[in-house]
Amino acid sequence: MTEPRLVPQHWLDLPFGEVLQAEIEAALAPWWPRIFGYHLLKVGALSSQINTMNCSIARHYSSFKGQDANIQADPHYLPLQQHVIDAVISCFLLEFEQNPYQILREFDRVLINSGYIFIVGFNPVSPVFAGKILPKYQGQLPWSGQFFMPSRVKDWLGLLGYQVLADERLMHHSLLGPVSRQPEQHPWWQKSLANWLPGTGSVYVIVARKLTVPLTPIRDKSKISAPNWATAPTAGRSGLSKR
Repeated sequence: MTEPRLVPQHWLDLPFGEVLQAEIEAALAPWWPRIFGYHLLKVGALSSQINTMNCSIARHYSSFKGQDANIQADPHYLPLQQHVIDAVISCFLLEFEQNPYQILREFDRVLINSGYIFIVGFNPVSPVFAGKILPKYQGQLPWSGQFFMPSRVKDWLGLLGYQVLADERLMHHSLLGPVSRQPEQHPWWQKSLANWLPGTGSVYVIVARKLTVPLTPIRDKSKISAPNWATAPTAGRSGLSKR
């Protein structure tokens, strides 16, 4: 019998959770004035605690299994109608669920055409993967979860018909030692990673938009039939008659 997987319920459940939350909120802040609509859905306990007060969308809802959620539900099966949500936020959710692709499919089901998805996760190609190697940390958060490559998440979104608008990396740190909020106080190796290998940030932030299928299908030019040219009638010439 497998043990239940640890799932973070508060940002303080993660190492340096307050710093992580501040970095993620700063990365998402420029997007809030750019999206519009009526309903914003925050899926997962950590997502519900993200500050979205400056978002142009009118109503914000949280959905997770806790009692403090506006909608208490399993993220694999959201009790919502199709095409009613304008934007979805998912922070460190896919790492701790059994079927992450099913969750993305559920996001797609409830999103309107041209809706937005904001996905935040841990990047395995980064210093934070050190906790996966060390036995001391393998059973602790966040290393007890499954880290997915950002490219794999983008492939899933592509299969569902989404266009990736942004793919950013944050926190070039292993989360195993002291973390400073001030960039000038970061150690030299952290500054070097950020400058020379920006893709090795421990946290990825992916922003994608649902593509709208045109109502009128575009005809393939190669299948347009050519005009039917009739052959020219014969001049009625007949052979010479025998005398």
